[in-house]
Amino acid sequence: MIRIRTKLFIYFLVILALVIVIIFVQEKSTQRIVTLQDESSEHNYLLNEITNQTNQVFQSLQIYVHEPTEENLTFYQKDKQALSSLQTQFNSATETSTAKENYYHMLSSFLALTDKTVEGVQQENIDRYSAYLNDADNTATYIHEKTLELINQELSRYQNILALEDQRVKYMKNMGTSMFIAIIIGSLLFALWFSNGITKVIDKLTNAAKEISRGNYSVADVEVAQNDELNLLTQTFNQMKRNIVEAFREMKEKARLRQLLKEMELKSLQNQINPHFLFNTLNTVSKQAYIEGAERTSDLITAVSALLRYNIGSLDRDTYLKDEVNIVNEYFFIQQTRFRDRVTFHQDIDESCLMTPIPCLTLQPIIENAFMHGIEEMAEGATIMLRIYPVEAVVQIEITDNGIGMDQETVDQLIHQEEKKDSEQKRKGHSTGIGMRNVIDRLHLFHPDSQLSVQSEVGKGTTVIIQLPKGG
Repeated sequence: MIRIRTKLFIYFLVILALVIVIIFVQEKSTQRIVTLQDESSEHNYLLNEITNQTNQVFQSLQIYVHEPTEENLTFYQKDKQALSSLQTQFNSATETSTAKENYYHMLSSFLALTDKTVEGVQQENIDRYSAYLNDADNTATYIHEKTLELINQELSRYQNILALEDQRVKYMKNMGTSMFIAIIIGSLLFALWFSNGITKVIDKLTNAAKEISRGNYSVADVEVAQNDELNLLTQTFNQMKRNIVEAFREMKEKARLRQLLKEMELKSLQNQINPHFLFNTLNTVSKQAYIEGAERTSDLITAVSALLRYNIGSLDRDTYLKDEVNIVNEYFFIQQTRFRDRVTFHQDIDESCLMTPIPCLTLQPIIENAFMHGIEEMAEGATIMLRIYPVEAVVQIEITDNGIGMDQETVDQLIHQEEKKDSEQKRKGHSTGIGMRNVIDRLHLFHPDSQLSVQSEVGKGTTVIIQLPKGG
């Protein structure tokens, strides 16, 4: 395998030998031209450095304006000091003229405008620093244009001097012309041969990469004839493409399985309406109809209807806190009809939070836990409190009961362990059959930054805290 580096090395050896001969012949006659060109280049380089540094100062200033931190201010001051140094160097290294004095003062004006912009930012005067920033931008543009003008003037100045020197070396250049022609012809032939072998492969790789970037992974493998590094690169590219195709296929399959599992879970949850809850509720409706008139019974049936309709709906529908609060009120109306004065329900809700998106059936299972496991056995004085209020960038929901509470081990099991198959027996009397673990999983699926925590002590009640990002 002949490496590309070997081919280039042989080519450059031949070119180097020819160039050394030409340089040796023309060295003395061109020394003066080189010196003049160096002087011109140094001056033009200084002007170019000033332009680049001016742009750098303006960029640093823009960064500081958009993000006025101490670090960005330090960067700006550092760039400004560098430009001031170049300005001083320009003033001392060039002869005095009107154009150069104007250029010097233009730099001074630019620096003054940037300083005023910084002052405006520090004073939080938007109109002031916006105006100065715009003036600084215009001045930077003028500096760039003036730099080009000075460079053109400098080139014109040296052109006359170089013309005289050119006459002196013209004869020597004619001697080297034939050698340069030979080098050019040889270089062209070599470049055509060498580049043709490289560009064909690169074009094939480029076209294949474009097709892959468009999502067309069925593009054919790239094939090359030469036996060098490009062959290895092509083989690696083909293998990478096959790996991408395989990985993409696996990702699609995993995504399909996850979606299938999610749909199965949603369908399963929709069918988990606990018959014990319906039994208890209907018994309550019957007793209430016996004791009171039909009006309250109608309200109770309406509440049951709303609750059932909400529970059996699609779990992936758009739901907001106001929907969850409404259905919790319906649920509590049913339970209060059953428990009467044994339990009271308090709410402290900031209405600005009610349009926050939330997974369907999040609050009701937690309220049910408070009833079934917290206060159901209490003869009197049972209380459940629902608070919803904003805290910085989140909406905080707190559900508190004064029931029997739990020890820390029970809390950890409730949050971290998977629900067991016999959990339906433990949730006897619930309307949804949805446990705490399921609520936590759906919250994280809804938004990764959602959080749920439980605070409880035996004999002192339980508080469940949910934090949702504002706006979902």
